[in-house]
Amino acid sequence: MKMTPLDIQQQQFKMKFRGFDVREVDTFLEQMADAFESLKSENNHLHQEIKRLQLEAQRYREREESFKRAMLNSQKVLEQMKQNARKSAELVVAEAEVKAEKILSRAQNRLSQLHEDIIELKRQRSQIEVQIRSVIEGHAKLLEIGKEESIIREEEDNKLKLFKQSE
Repeated sequence: MKMTPLDIQQQQFKMKFRGFDVREVDTFLEQMADAFESLKSENNHLHQEIKRLQLEAQRYREREESFKRAMLNSQKVLEQMKQNARKSAELVVAEAEVKAEKILSRAQNRLSQLHEDIIELKRQRSQIEVQIRSVIEGHAKLLEIGKEESIIREEEDNKLKLFKQSE
């Protein structure tokens, strides 16, 4: 049960023969003690939280200052880097143009060589196709001969069977 200061001020106890009801007063005092203990604990917790938040805010302020200094230093360094990069880029572009010309020349030479290689490969392919056709035709003839021989053997076997049956 949560108690407020108004609850305490308005609390009335029943009158008995010898005064207030002792059990009622004791119960009220226990409730008050619990309520104040809870408030005291909450108050201590809140004070600790305030201190923690103040320290955290101070650390954030310090970090912010560090970040500001770092940003200023970074901007200075960045400007120097940009200047150096521009100079460096000009040199790189000049070197790249020379290299590109060399590469282009080599590529054209290589292209010519590849065209020659392609022509040679086409010629070789034609030769291989002719060779393969002749091998296939040779095998086809062998198969045809084998088939004819098989038919002849079968006919001979049939004749032998008829001959044996007639005996």
